[in-house]
Amino acid sequence: MADPALILASASPRRLDLLRQIGCEPQHLIAASIDEIPLKNELPRVHAIRLAREKAEAVFKKPEIAVLSGAFVVLAADTVVGVGRRILPKAETEEDARACLALLSGRAHRVHTALALIGSDGQRRLRHVETKVGFKRLSQEEIETYIASKEWQGKAGGYAIQGLAAAYIDFLSGSYSGVVGLPLYETAQLLGSFGIKAKRVP
Repeated sequence: MADPALILASASPRRLDLLRQIGCEPQHLIAASIDEIPLKNELPRVHAIRLAREKAEAVFKKPEIAVLSGAFVVLAADTVVGVGRRILPKAETEEDARACLALLSGRAHRVHTALALIGSDGQRRLRHVETKVGFKRLSQEEIETYIASKEWQGKAGGYAIQGLAAAYIDFLSGSYSGVVGLPLYETAQLLGSFGIKAKRVP
């Protein structure tokens, strides 16, 4: 019996690469368009969970999903960088990135990644993964070098752990892949509960 079709509710190349790393190839890539502005006083953990759930629900309700034949699973995720109760933005400008790096410099922060899955039968699963990350104290030269790299563009908290920023991180406790955008252990476990097994690609 064939595995259910996997629908990734994201246009993120990082999440697609991570799924492929564990041998899970989505049959469909359908980005969810939702309002990602935090609610008043919303905590980082709650924000990540809400957005993952809303992304999954938005894609599940799309017309192109309704016409699919056979079983399927919608997988959505959201990653939020939090410093205390504060939610850092997805950096869109150099000013955003500088402000994020200045705040992260020399201190620990938490990365919250939430997963939401909906099966074709309406079955739902939700998981939250929290990772603690520590940044060294950054010099102005290091900040400007990172700004020049452009890696920060569109990244939660203004950095990408899989790139140059790895040289600035002095400790990590939790899920490295979760910081990249998809905690693979938890993803594999949840997909397995829907009948989609992680496997080695020939």
